Amino acid sequence: MKITQFANPELLWLLVLLLPMAALYVWRVRRGGSALRISSVVPLEGVSRGVRYWARHLPFVLRCTAVALLVVALARPQNSEKGSSTTTEGIDIVLAMDVSTSMLARDFEPDRITAAKDVAAKFVADRPNDRIGIVAFAGESFTQSPLTTDRSTLQTLLGQISTGMIEDGTAIGNGLATAVNRLRESDAKSKVVILLTDGVNNAGQVSPATAADIAASYGIRVYTIGVGTRGTAPYPVQDMWGMVRYVPMPVEIDEEILTDIASRTGGEYFRATDAGTLAEVYSRINEMEKSRVETSEYMTHTELAGRYMLWAFILLAAEFLVRFLWLRRLP
Repeated sequence: MKITQFANPELLWLLVLLLPMAALYVWRVRRGGSALRISSVVPLEGVSRGVRYWARHLPFVLRCTAVALLVVALARPQNSEKGSSTTTEGIDIVLAMDVSTSMLARDFEPDRITAAKDVAAKFVADRPNDRIGIVAFAGESFTQSPLTTDRSTLQTLLGQISTGMIEDGTAIGNGLATAVNRLRESDAKSKVVILLTDGVNNAGQVSPATAADIAASYGIRVYTIGVGTRGTAPYPVQDMWGMVRYVPMPVEIDEEILTDIASRTGGEYFRATDAGTLAEVYSRINEMEKSRVETSEYMTHTELAGRYMLWAFILLAAEFLVRFLWLRRLP
């Protein structure tokens, strides 16, 4: 944004010098100029007044304008442009999501995996300055999206996550190890894994404790989330005719392992028993892991005095030409 201002505004008071200049000029005009003695004015009667007669005040006007411009130039007019620069220090985050069939349980609305994806999508949208990746795991694990700032692609890939993508089971250690692998070469000052699961580790080649120690060695904090109500929840079961029905089954979440993972890496464990509390968990993590954004303002000045001085000298030159070349003859 450009703002016109003066570096020495107090010098604008010199403009009052134009008042005595004008008063002196008016006094001289009324007093009369040089006299010319002639024998008779008869030959001059009826002579119309020419352009030079009416322009006789032009030199004074040009001089006053030039003086005003010089005073403005002394006050140093400037165009000041205000701007700002932003420095962003984002966080690299990997969302490790359980996609085992138990995530279809209906204790969340409409089910666990849909609720988890909806809340994660909002979390991604709320962090425009961070690189985010997605890892899915069940009996095995794979990278659904590498670290990226492309929010549109992230949302699309997040929406494509579903149960049945890979062999069933709950390989918490493998899921965490894959997420750590995405972050180990990151040069971000803050690296985070958000691991969400609804079961007990029962598959995979890497134990959760080993994966947690690897994460800690790379300075990666792991926030773990156990999703599932307390007691029983309706799980999908396929009957002998191939039909899917929901039967109440005990909710088993290995909170001890999840708490241990968080403790080893400097993170925190959360329990989400419904979609509302899950949203609160992500909101809390969002508050704890703030990206650093610094905004510095600056002001640039463009000096305009030279332009005013140039116009003042042009007007003084014009006064000289008008006074001594054009108006030197009698009208």
